[in-house]
Amino acid sequence: MVLRGIDICGVGTVTGYGWGTGPFWDGLVSGKPAATLTPGYGLDGNELAWVARVPDGGEGADGRSRFARAMRAAARAAITDARERGWRPGRQVGLLHAVVLGEVDLWRNFYRSGPPKQMRDYLAQMPSTPMSTLMQEYGFHGPAMNVSAMCASGNAGMLTAKAWLDAGIVDDVVFVATDLSLTPDNLEQFVRLGVAVADTEPLDGCRPFQEGSRGFVMGEASAAMVLSRQTDRAYARILGGAMTHDGHHVTSIEPGLSEVQRCFREALANAGVSPSDVRYLNAHGPGTAQCDRAEGTVLETLFPAEARVYSVKPLVGHCQGAASAVEVAAAALAYEHGVIPASPIVAPAHPQLLDGATPMDGGITVKSSLGMGGHNSVLVLAPPA
Repeated sequence: MVLRGIDICGVGTVTGYGWGTGPFWDGLVSGKPAATLTPGYGLDGNELAWVARVPDGGEGADGRSRFARAMRAAARAAITDARERGWRPGRQVGLLHAVVLGEVDLWRNFYRSGPPKQMRDYLAQMPSTPMSTLMQEYGFHGPAMNVSAMCASGNAGMLTAKAWLDAGIVDDVVFVATDLSLTPDNLEQFVRLGVAVADTEPLDGCRPFQEGSRGFVMGEASAAMVLSRQTDRAYARILGGAMTHDGHHVTSIEPGLSEVQRCFREALANAGVSPSDVRYLNAHGPGTAQCDRAEGTVLETLFPAEARVYSVKPLVGHCQGAASAVEVAAAALAYEHGVIPASPIVAPAHPQLLDGATPMDGGITVKSSLGMGGHNSVLVLAPPA
């Protein structure tokens, strides 16, 4: 049996730029980072930090936290968008939620508050609760499951969705990835690891594939997509992909890059695409030395010299468990608008790095995501058929 790709037929986002795909896209093409100098950080909560935090908002009925409201809002926006573009749900609609740290704020408050504990407060924190309420809202009855692979969780969720569709388990999948974990404690640990930057403006600190990069500025997001083979007006098509694991270290990439490179090769083979067909690499691109080296090596040894690389992390921030989903949403919208929302170049850079918003001429986009702990993932995207 020959299996074809799956279509991204609806998109919804909540990011540091605001609630909705409009603010998200406008923010990206402006070339201005979403991060702002935000109070309440540091060990005593009396310091400022550059972070791309999701602002308060959403519907109160969707949950008590920004996390629940953002997840529901992004998913609802994607479903509404897909329906407006001609999608009609099949009999079995599944739900996949990519999540690493869920309801961080509620759990902190729950454990720090004294007794008695209310049952509703406890249930609000369960990872099943936002999924259950979304399934109830739409009357969906397909499988519903959480997916977790650190920063690669978004890619992992979309590959799982494709596997469900290929196996005939579902007719459609609502996929959403959510990470609103920008607490002072979490930021402090990433800074101590030497990978996050909080003390300088994003474009000064986070410069993927450019000189002087110190790491990433942390962000938050929820990004959702409707994935289906039943649409007449898709944003983009996921042709295939792959995942591997380094099996090497809890934070560092294996220096030989054998599993990273295998992941790229197997993703292309799974998608039926030759390396010479690749036009763009939408990189993990957090601006760390390890990731720049790993993805730069793949770019130079596997893809043609005409291929171009870009990262949106300096703009939207590193959205942790939602990172690759936000970045796939950006790639899908790029096909729709004919513009790649690349970050501006501010220092001597790799010769294949795109400089700011750039006209897009279609072609194959490879989306890589290298999650902490050795999670390698690659998706292959194409314009809609």
